[in-house]
Amino acid sequence: MADSLRRLVNSSSFSLLQQKLESWYKDYHVISCDQNLNRCCELVELTSKIQGQLFSILNQTAREGGHYAGVETLKTRLLPWLGTCFTMASSSFLRTPALTSFSLVDAQLALDDTKNKSATTLLATEDEILQLRAELRSAQDQVELYKRKLDVFDDYERQVRMLRDEVSILTAEKTVLQERLVRSRSPSPLPPRSRASSPLRSESPTRAQLTNSARHARLVSRFSDLYATERLEAQSLLRRYIDDLETVQRIIFIAAVESFQAAKLAFRQFKLRVRKTLGPSHFGPETLEDAVMDYIVRNLDLYDVQASVNDVINAMNVNPRISFPAEVDFVLISSFIREMCRIAFAMQTLDPPLDLAFSTDGELYNDIKYRRSYDSEFTAPLVVYHVWPALVEDDAVIVKGEAVTRRGALVKSALWRSRSRSSSPVRSRSGSPTRTLMFNRSLSPERLTISRL
Repeated sequence: MADSLRRLVNSSSFSLLQQKLESWYKDYHVISCDQNLNRCCELVELTSKIQGQLFSILNQTAREGGHYAGVETLKTRLLPWLGTCFTMASSSFLRTPALTSFSLVDAQLALDDTKNKSATTLLATEDEILQLRAELRSAQDQVELYKRKLDVFDDYERQVRMLRDEVSILTAEKTVLQERLVRSRSPSPLPPRSRASSPLRSESPTRAQLTNSARHARLVSRFSDLYATERLEAQSLLRRYIDDLETVQRIIFIAAVESFQAAKLAFRQFKLRVRKTLGPSHFGPETLEDAVMDYIVRNLDLYDVQASVNDVINAMNVNPRISFPAEVDFVLISSFIREMCRIAFAMQTLDPPLDLAFSTDGELYNDIKYRRSYDSEFTAPLVVYHVWPALVEDDAVIVKGEAVTRRGALVKSALWRSRSRSSSPVRSRSGSPTRTLMFNRSLSPERLTISRL
């Protein structure tokens, strides 16, 4: 016991505890909460160590006194202290559930309040979402309504242009009829027999001649609209199946050229049939050629445009300059080909007729005939391929085409031709039933004869 007490005295535990208490008191308002708790736990640990040493000394002292020595002291001092500690601990344990229950009730109330607020906020958010959806649907309906109105407005503008053309035609006819009326009322020095062969009667213009300038302006404008609208629609349609933009532009250019060739051939055949029909029964002041042309102008709807569309698709199917995946059919752009054939057929009724300028890959770039595309090399002198043909009238360009210029155009054109020839047109396009049917139709003797013309 004496040794344990000496070690406790020599360790100066109480002085160390006092120093730590004083240091903690000085730094209590300076350090953080975690540091204060660490200081307190450190003091509790130190106090428990001192209490353990004191209980060891108490045990050794009680052993040295024998069985009955120090019993009264333990009863009067130690046991009441221990009972007080356990009573305080039990009372704290008894109070803790009550406090915990109150805390739980408060937490439950707070949680219910939060749930109510969240539910209210959620309902408000759902109402806002429904309102926004309703507004979105209303906006979409308005957009659709505006689109329909815009389409109707475009139709009105188209009808207005057509009516203006008709008015100009009727005005010209009215002027001619008035001149004829004035001439018929004026005294003529010629006898009545010579009126049928009068030069005034023979020089009277036909409907085709009267409407030539108006039809010329309308067809040139329609050709420009075809480049700006229908060409881009056909290009976007082909781009869904073909990734190479150059291939798509080559297909559209070849479709335009072949449409003009088919329309010109159909016009010559139609003109021959009309001349053969009107020849035996023709009489009047105008010549047979003027009568034939006037009949064609008045009956453009008799043109079998679908036959020309089929001829164009057949010609494109065997064109070695085009190579594309077998799952794509040229029938996709049949509406573009049909409109191009109609315009080309109507252009042959003009005096002089309109045609496309001759073009070939690798030709020298001509600023009068073409304008460069946005992805061209503006210093390159040769044309790699054409995007849109130029429209000419008596070898004079009236509407420019579009071409792509790059350096090494001859080499690229040769590579393109060799790549196109390496894939057989019949084999690469045999997967499409529609194209196979059209190709078989093109093998008939009549169509072979027409294509050779």
